Amino acid sequence: LQQRRGLRLSAPAAIQVTVRDALNQALDEELERDERVFLLGEEVAQYDGAYKISRGLWKKYGDKRVIDTPISEMGFAGIAVGAAMVWLRPVCEFMTFNFSMQAIDQVINSAAKTCYMSAGSIAVPIVFRGPNGASAGVAAQHSQCFAAWYGHCPGLKVVSPWSAEDAKGLLKASIRDDNPVVMLESELLYGVPFEMSEQAQSKEFVIPIGKAKIEKQGTHVTLVAHSRPVGHCLEAAAVLSKEGVECEVINLRTIRPMDIETVEASVVKTNHLVTVEGGWPQFGVGAEICARIMEGPAFNYLDAPAVRVTGADVPMPYAKILEDNCIPQVKDIIFAVKKALNI
Repeated sequence: LQQRRGLRLSAPAAIQVTVRDALNQALDEELERDERVFLLGEEVAQYDGAYKISRGLWKKYGDKRVIDTPISEMGFAGIAVGAAMVWLRPVCEFMTFNFSMQAIDQVINSAAKTCYMSAGSIAVPIVFRGPNGASAGVAAQHSQCFAAWYGHCPGLKVVSPWSAEDAKGLLKASIRDDNPVVMLESELLYGVPFEMSEQAQSKEFVIPIGKAKIEKQGTHVTLVAHSRPVGHCLEAAAVLSKEGVECEVINLRTIRPMDIETVEASVVKTNHLVTVEGGWPQFGVGAEICARIMEGPAFNYLDAPAVRVTGADVPMPYAKILEDNCIPQVKDIIFAVKKALNI
């Protein structure tokens, strides 16, 4: 009626959504969309999830779709992999990916390799998800980043979201994918609100696995990061912009398969590269990016060696001041950029 009267209707505006709520939306929408999807893990049902990611889902979908498990990662990961082999679509939550090492045989030897070893006759459409990397004050055994660990293994897809849109779009794409996907989230981002576009509010919104996003255009240096360090890179870029240095910030989004083409195109434009990650330096994600750039056509466009910003090469200390010095900070990124640009 308003349209007939010639009134202009405004499109739904972008809204603020936390990463926690974005993940909850994705799970809710995919559980509703496909009856083969189910969620299992420690405290995911009656307790609404250790981080409240699955809040309200058990009451809505019941015991068969949202399943509390014993504290046995090897056991419930094995159940999930077996279910995926018969074309259910399990979402297996690890309370933290540090505990996924209890189930690493199931993830690597059972999930990742089965499609290849069965000559393509057995797919394993499963998602392993949960918080990854350092949280706050949880010490060495709970602070490892598994991006390089799982990114090393053929047969897996590995995604690492930063924003609420990343979280929703990548989780939905991962659930719909016919391959095993490892989704590495950041506990420290769960409560952080991000703007979610009208498009991302759709139930059919997915982000293609294997495609990076340029969060900020720039001309002087390329910053490549994933997960929480993307935010640090944007903060560093804002500071450096006031000094006349324009950084191009790339949100990697996917660790495997890696969108090296987007990074190459940016390096060709800026002639400088800095990688940022929370994981350890040796054999890390940044090391892989640097190697791929060196081996490819973009190497000839570099005006200076690439610089890596990583976590410290030590087990994570418990003391806060030491922990802060083990995790890449904005000041570390600014220092690395100035080093790359020789300023």
